[in-house]
Amino acid sequence: MSDSGWKLVYEGFDPAQEGVREALCTLGNGYFATRGAAEETEADGVHYPGTYLTCGYNRRVTELAGRRIENEDLVNLPNWLPLSFRAQGGEWLNLSRMEVLSYTQELDIRLGLLQRRMRVRDELGRETSVTSRRLVHMRHQNLAAIEMTLTAENWSGAVEVRSAINGRVINAGVERYRQLSSNHLAPLEVCDLGEDAMLLVAETNQSHIRIAEAGRTRVFRDGSPVEVARESAHEKGRATHTLACPIGRGQSLTVEKIVALYTSRDRAISEPTEAAVQAVVMAEDFAGLLASHALAWKALWDRGDIVVERHPRTQVLLRLHIFHLLQTVSPNTVDLDAGVPARGLHGEAYRGHIFWDELFILPYLDAHFPSISRALLLYRYRRLPEARRLAREAGHEGAMFPWQSGSSGREESQVLHLNPRSGRWTPDNSNRQRHVSAAIALNVWRHWQATGDRTFLDRHGAEMLIEIARFWASVATWDEPLGRYGIAGVMGPDEFHDAYPWRDEPGLDNNAYTNVMAAWVLRRAAEVLDLVQPERRRELERMLEIGDDERARWDEISRRLHVPFLDNGIIAQFDGYDELAELDWDAYREKYGDIQRLDRILEAEGDSVNRYKASKQADVLMLFYLFSSDELRELLGSLSYDFSPEVIPATVDYYLARTSHGSTLSRVVHSWVLARRNRARSWQLLHDALESDVSDIQGGTTAEGIHLGAMAGTVDLVQRAQTGLELRDGVLWLTPCLPNELQGLRLKILHHGSWLHLHVGCEEITVSAPYGWAGFERIGVRDQLHQFRAGETLSFGCERAEDGWRPKKEEPRRTSDAENDAVGDLR
Repeated sequence: MSDSGWKLVYEGFDPAQEGVREALCTLGNGYFATRGAAEETEADGVHYPGTYLTCGYNRRVTELAGRRIENEDLVNLPNWLPLSFRAQGGEWLNLSRMEVLSYTQELDIRLGLLQRRMRVRDELGRETSVTSRRLVHMRHQNLAAIEMTLTAENWSGAVEVRSAINGRVINAGVERYRQLSSNHLAPLEVCDLGEDAMLLVAETNQSHIRIAEAGRTRVFRDGSPVEVARESAHEKGRATHTLACPIGRGQSLTVEKIVALYTSRDRAISEPTEAAVQAVVMAEDFAGLLASHALAWKALWDRGDIVVERHPRTQVLLRLHIFHLLQTVSPNTVDLDAGVPARGLHGEAYRGHIFWDELFILPYLDAHFPSISRALLLYRYRRLPEARRLAREAGHEGAMFPWQSGSSGREESQVLHLNPRSGRWTPDNSNRQRHVSAAIALNVWRHWQATGDRTFLDRHGAEMLIEIARFWASVATWDEPLGRYGIAGVMGPDEFHDAYPWRDEPGLDNNAYTNVMAAWVLRRAAEVLDLVQPERRRELERMLEIGDDERARWDEISRRLHVPFLDNGIIAQFDGYDELAELDWDAYREKYGDIQRLDRILEAEGDSVNRYKASKQADVLMLFYLFSSDELRELLGSLSYDFSPEVIPATVDYYLARTSHGSTLSRVVHSWVLARRNRARSWQLLHDALESDVSDIQGGTTAEGIHLGAMAGTVDLVQRAQTGLELRDGVLWLTPCLPNELQGLRLKILHHGSWLHLHVGCEEITVSAPYGWAGFERIGVRDQLHQFRAGETLSFGCERAEDGWRPKKEEPRRTSDAENDAVGDLR
C-alpha cells in the first residue's frame, strides 16, 4: 500500500486483504454507505459487498444452546453494485480466474471517490484495460453512481455488460454470528423501468422498512450514447440487464450505472418506489453527479480538515479517519433519527449497534460540525422514555441507558458471547456497563460548553442530565462500615472484568471510574437547573417533580461516594482489585504473541481473566483522559480524597503495564494521558492507533467494520491533546507541545459560533479569529493570560523542549488579520 496526503492507494490484487480494503474503501454520505467491494463480485469468502442504511435495523430470533436468542442487526440492503463484462464467448470478469496484468485501487479522500485501474487477460488471451469510478453522493443522499471504461487492447468483437441489483443477500459478514438468524429481507417487486432502467423493492421482515432501489445503465463511446441489444432476466429478489454491442481493437466503451435508493423512512416522499423511479429518471450523468458531489465534500473539508505539515503518512491517516466519520454521520444525518454505530456503516460487527463511542467522537464534531453532534444527542433524548423504563425494570429511578442501543433504545447487548478460540458460548455480562449513561451526560455538558446552545440545553440536555443523575442517586447505597455510598454490580470500561472469581453473581463493586463519573453527573445536574431559563426551570421542576430534598440528596451522594485506593495511593480499579493475582505477561506473550484478547486465550485454557490484574483497555485512566489533573483533583477533593498530581505518573505506569490493548480505544486513551509527560511513548501509541484499522492490528477485525471511536479519537488527540486545547475557568487554554512527528499543525475550531484558527509550527504558534469571536475574551498560553479579540492574530515564539516544541513564556506579537489572510486557508 502507498499513500499521499489525500489518497489511499493499493497496488496489486491480494485476495487475503480484500476484506480490509473493502471496509477502508467504503463510500457513504451519512444516510447510507456501501463497502468498497469490486463491482463484479458477490459474497464468496473473499469479497463481501454490503450496503447499510443509517438506523436500518431488523430483529430475528435464533434457538441456540437451548435458549431463545433475539438480536437486532443493521441490515445488509440489496446490493446495487453488480456491474461486469465479458468478451464474446469468454468468461465474466473474475480476478481469481483471469490473469491480472496490473491492478491499482485508489480511494480519493478529498473527493469521496473510489477508483480501480486494471489490465486483465482472459483464457483466450484477450487483454482488456478497465477503469471504474464510484461515488455515494454526499449532497443528494439517495443517489450513487458507477462509471466503468473498457478498452479492448488486442481484440475486437462483441462485448457483453451485465448490470444487476441483487436483493438475495443476507447478513453474513461476521463469521462468529453465522449460527444466528441472518435473513432480514423479503423481496416484493422486480421490474423494468423503460428501456434502460430496473427496479427492485424489498422489505425487512420484522421492522418493515421498505427499500426501493432503481438503477439506470447506459453505454457511451466518446461521450455519445451507443445502441445496445438489451435483455432482462429478472428473478425473485434480483433484477438483471445484459447489454451487448461491438467494440473494435483499441476502442473504449464507457458504462454508466446510476442508482437511487429510497426507504419508507425517508421524508418528503409519498412512498419509496415512486421516489426511486423519479430520482433515477431525473438524475444527471456521472460527470454531473461527480461535480456536485465534489463540491459537497469541499464544503466539509473546508470546515473539518486538519493539516499536518511534512508528515504525509500521518496526514493521510488523519484525513482517512475524518473521512470515515463524515461518511457515517454527515449533514445528511442531521434530519435523521440516527446514532453513531461503533463500527460505522462499514460492516456488520457489533450488529451495527451504538455503544459509548460518542464520548470519543463528539469532541471533534462539536468543534467542526455541532449540528451533527446535536442530532446524535437527540437520538439519545428520543430514547429517554426507554431508558426510564430500563431503570424501572431494574428497580431504579431516573434513566438507565443501554450499553448497546439500536432502533428503539432498548438493551441490545447479547446474553451469550462466542469465543472463536475455544468454540464455546459464554455468558455476556457487558450490559452491566452502566457508565454509558455518564458518558451521555458528559457529552451533553461538553456540547453546551462548546456551542453555548441554550435552546438544546433547555429543551433536551437538562432533562437528560437530571434523569441520569436520578439513576446514579438511586443505585448508590449507603455502606455503614465505609461511612460512604457505594455502587455495586457494575462493569467498568475494562471489559475483561465482569465478576469476582470468588462470587457466583456477575458485576463488580465500586468501580472507580463509574463512581467518580456518577459524582460528576450529580454535581452537573444540580448546576444545570441554574443554567436553564427560569421558565424552563419551573417546567422541569414541576414535570419531573424535583424538590429541595432530592437536590440535597444529589449533593450528599456526590460528596460521599466511595473511591477505592491501593496501598501505594494509586486509585484501585474496583473494590477487591488488590486481591487479584498478577499475570505473567512475558510468558503469555512468548506463548501466544498477540495477547490483545487475553480473555479469550484464558477462557480457552479453562482459566478466567477475572482472576488477574489484567485489563483489556483503559479504565481508571479514563478519568485522566476526560479530566485535566486540576479538574480531577478538585472532583476527588469534593469527595474528601486528597489526590496529589504527583501520583498520576505512577498510576499511568501501573495500569499501562497491566493492559493488553484489546480495544482500539485503549491506545487513544493511553496516548492522551502520556501526552504531557512522555511524548515519545505518547506518539508511539498515537501512531499505533492511527494504524489500527489500516494495518488491521487486531488481526481480522477491520474487515468486519472500521473502529469509528478510535478513528475519531485519534483526530481529537491531535486537535485537543497535542495542542493542549481546554476550556477552564472562563479561559480558552492552549498548551501545545507537539512531538517532532506532528510539526507543524494547522486547524480551525468552532467555539460558540466563531472560528478559531490555529497554526502550530516549530518556530511560531499563531492564533486568530478572522470572522468574529464570541468566545472567551482571554486566551491562556503556558499559564499566561492574554486578551483576545476578533480581527487580530497572536503570534508566540517557540522553544525546543526535551521531546518537542512549546511556546515561549513571553508576550505575543499582535498583528491585524488583514496581514495574515493565509491563516484562514488550511490548505
